[in-house]
Amino acid sequence: MSDIVFYTNPMSRGRIIRWMLEEVGQPYETKILDWASGAAKSPEYLAINPMGKVPTIVHDGVVVTECAAICAYLADAFPQAGLAPPSGSKLRGPYYRWLFFGAGPIEQAVAFGTLNVDVPEDKRISVGFGSMEALLNTLEGALKGREFLAGDGFTAADLYIASHLSWGMNFGTIEKRPVFEAYAERHVNRPAALRADEIDNALMAAQPQPEPAQ
Repeated sequence: MSDIVFYTNPMSRGRIIRWMLEEVGQPYETKILDWASGAAKSPEYLAINPMGKVPTIVHDGVVVTECAAICAYLADAFPQAGLAPPSGSKLRGPYYRWLFFGAGPIEQAVAFGTLNVDVPEDKRISVGFGSMEALLNTLEGALKGREFLAGDGFTAADLYIASHLSWGMNFGTIEKRPVFEAYAERHVNRPAALRADEIDNALMAAQPQPEPAQ
């Protein structure tokens, strides 16, 4: 039996963690919380994640929530996968920087845009992303002429940022730019990413569909 239990739904950010788990290459057990049954709000799951959200992992009894935190945790828990610069390396700086740039400014900017919340120019200092234009220009500058965000190898930071860019550009929440498209395309076609998509797409197809409105 695996010592990693993965709580997810194939129509959620859990797809990011599925990809991460496939990159890690360790056995894991998947528990699907389908929306129709309200499983994510059950007392059993709330005892694990009081927010009642996915994804969550439990590894050797340790509960980890929040996508960026799970990615960072798994990269350190299984260093043989090479998904993070070694402890003490100066590359940990850009690695953490861009991993949490995804978890903070990108997540916030996309959420504001999806909810049609416009931040007046004189209030932009109060939000972590400032403006969508500033955020995208910053990220474009970081990716221009680079294959990876931290050093010369793929890390969890690349996985997390590529996931956001791919998802956002597909659904129109992030502007398509050639630098973003090239970066995301390289990484979402990694073998582990394709395996993860195949697993989650099959799970999504098997989920109960809502009844059509009468």
